[in-house]
Amino acid sequence: MDIKPLLLPFFFCFILLLLDASKAQMPGFVSFDCGGKENFTDEIGLEWTPDIKLIYGETSGIFVANETRRQYQTLRHFPADTRKYCYTLNVISRSRYLLRATFLYGNFDSSNVYPKFDISLGATYWSTIVISDASTMEVRELIFLALSPTISVCLSNATTGQPFISTLELRKFNGSMYYTHIEELYYLSVSARINFGADSEAPVRYPDDPFDRIWESDSLKKANYLVDVAPGTEKVSTRKPIYVNMYEVPPQKVMQTAVEGTYGSLTYRLNLDGFPAFGWVASYLAEIEDLGPNETRKFRVVRPDSDLRKAAVNIEENAQGKYRLYEPGSFNLSLPLVLSFRIVKTSDSKRGPLLNALEINRYLEKNYGSLDGASIAKIVSYYSSSDWAQEGGDPCLPIPWSWVQCNSDPQPKIVKITLSGKNLTGNIPSDFAKLTGLVELWLDNNSLSGPIPDFTGCIDLKIIHLENNQLTGELPSSLMNLLNLRELYVQNNILSGTIPAGLLNKNLILKIITCGIAGQETENKPDGRRYCFSWTVPCCNPLPLAARKLPLCQKKPRGPSVPNNSRNTSLWTREALIP
Repeated sequence: MDIKPLLLPFFFCFILLLLDASKAQMPGFVSFDCGGKENFTDEIGLEWTPDIKLIYGETSGIFVANETRRQYQTLRHFPADTRKYCYTLNVISRSRYLLRATFLYGNFDSSNVYPKFDISLGATYWSTIVISDASTMEVRELIFLALSPTISVCLSNATTGQPFISTLELRKFNGSMYYTHIEELYYLSVSARINFGADSEAPVRYPDDPFDRIWESDSLKKANYLVDVAPGTEKVSTRKPIYVNMYEVPPQKVMQTAVEGTYGSLTYRLNLDGFPAFGWVASYLAEIEDLGPNETRKFRVVRPDSDLRKAAVNIEENAQGKYRLYEPGSFNLSLPLVLSFRIVKTSDSKRGPLLNALEINRYLEKNYGSLDGASIAKIVSYYSSSDWAQEGGDPCLPIPWSWVQCNSDPQPKIVKITLSGKNLTGNIPSDFAKLTGLVELWLDNNSLSGPIPDFTGCIDLKIIHLENNQLTGELPSSLMNLLNLRELYVQNNILSGTIPAGLLNKNLILKIITCGIAGQETENKPDGRRYCFSWTVPCCNPLPLAARKLPLCQKKPRGPSVPNNSRNTSLWTREALIP
């Protein structure tokens, strides 16, 4: 028997900051006070940590009337540029989490320009944050299965104002909570989580919900939220314990209240953020009234946009007793932006329908990002203390790192890396050769040492700039395998040996000036090509690289000449411009 058979009838049918979840008060809990200065514990017992290790962005204090919670008195904001700014959090792979980000503008920049920007989880676009009131908080929640030891939450693409964030929270779920058979392909973006029959407008959350989900009260007054309520809708409650330790484990306090349609029906209409889309829906039901011996409670759901008829619900029967959770579920339900539904009792039911809680999540398709993610992450790890290596997130999506260019494939590849003058030291990482789509590599003006690696894996490589480093050894013969190579700049290194003959036969700009003063002349030839030759007046110290092993301190005659495959030249530097 399907353990969640009812949800079909009911609706017919988550800069670089490395943060350790083990330091949170609750196992798997992380609570970041963005822009804060010190640790503190709030009024409900959650421990908050400031994001002071983040090297990007600026912090601001804000004041919003009637908002006394400390975590909402500061924020961190970022430049409105073309970069993305990321928080990276440690997680436990193969565990499920709730990720929550909040945004309270508070006119922190004194501009009254309401920001609009994007938030993403890794390579996956999550949501656009649109601020329409300085005192209204925007909240985004995402349920995800962690597939790696870290996640990155990034802000980018500001179209107005500056990107900012007030809090960032991570909550670990237990067991199979929120399991879906497509969870490796889709996230669940929370659209609605409603506590029906609530005794106030206050939400239910931690510690009443041990997983700190926020259950909004059905008494909350806001636009397009639970309107068109049917006459005869009454709140009912109990103090008796409800058995909830199954499925998504809704909190006792939520399940101890409900609404009942005393006139025979319950009706509601609400807007669903991010819809129309396919969604995950759960209704949380428990019989919390003592029915008479001849009383029954049976009902079915009607949606005006559907003609489907499903079996009636009998909570006590389906839950196998009173005061027990019955959680019907649907995992692939098409829902509109404006959801209207009606729950009506059956003709043989003595009591009206009952509803304790409701949760609706939207499927958000994952983007697995660049195919070069693992390779570029290895390269970045060698320079993890450098500012440029701390941008975080996917190298290409939703926008690329500032020193990277990517192609436009659905799973893009890196086509250009520009790390000129970034104080790089040590050997050139061999992982560059794993970037199979690389077209341009700029590593000039650093302090790189050691040999030039084999770039054969980069079959599309056209431009290599390695000049002004401390590279040693010979020009590798493997460079001849790069059939598309058009520019190779290696001057001002400590190279030795000979120029591979295959490089001299290419239409290649080859610069190997190492010591002395370079000159250049050009000549247009009848074949329509323009050839350019450079030479050097050597300093009469051993010139590290010489063609054909000719004498190192021999001065090349001035003047241009036409490349010839059979010529035995003494070019210390040779350029043949691409036609």
